[in-house]
Amino acid sequence: MKKQISLLIITTFFLTTLSAQKREVVEYKQSWDKQKVFWGFYLGLNKKDYKITYKTANSFISVTPSIGFNVGLIGDLRLHKNINLRLEPGLSSNTKTLAFTAISGGEKDSIRDVNATYLRIPLLLKFSTNRLHNMRPYVLAGLSYDYNFSSNQDNPDDNYNGEFRMKKNNFSYELGIGVDLYLPYFIFSPSIRGVFAINDELVRDNNPNSPWTGAVDYFGTRGVFIKFSFH
Repeated sequence: MKKQISLLIITTFFLTTLSAQKREVVEYKQSWDKQKVFWGFYLGLNKKDYKITYKTANSFISVTPSIGFNVGLIGDLRLHKNINLRLEPGLSSNTKTLAFTAISGGEKDSIRDVNATYLRIPLLLKFSTNRLHNMRPYVLAGLSYDYNFSSNQDNPDDNYNGEFRMKKNNFSYELGIGVDLYLPYFIFSPSIRGVFAINDELVRDNNPNSPWTGAVDYFGTRGVFIKFSFH
């Protein structure tokens, strides 16, 4: 009997404590999700590579990516309690080193450093779950227009003169997951995105049989972006 009473007391205490903990949860920014439009900014890191396909065998370009940065603004329009339309214009910078393994002649001919700074304008749909206390996971997807400030597309020189050329205007699609964390004074939203070029970004050399670009069928950016957003 004593054991049963003790068990009942312990169970009652546990349930009372659990109920008290639930009541003690303070939900911040309770009216935030009712806004039609809101603004914010983001900053973060990226690591970009290239997807390359070839017309012929025995042609291979080795890509060494590096860590770059991205920074920008956020404009968000609520379409539904769980769906938002989001515009995220910003700058993205990164450097890649290309090694043309089939070309001999030393670093001058076989190595190209590709420095690129892009103006990226993604238009995204954000699908959020219902809010769980002070967090709200989401997924997002959309398209982006990317303008390459570092493009040398109009340069008449090509790889025979040491110039590896990339196009100015490009398009990509973006997929990502993240979570909104509701804090007392702002909303912090970390996310991870995959970015994939749609169009071919390479400007071929003037010689169609160029050892640098002649065998390339497709050359497009792909990358991983980590973004930290603040609203």
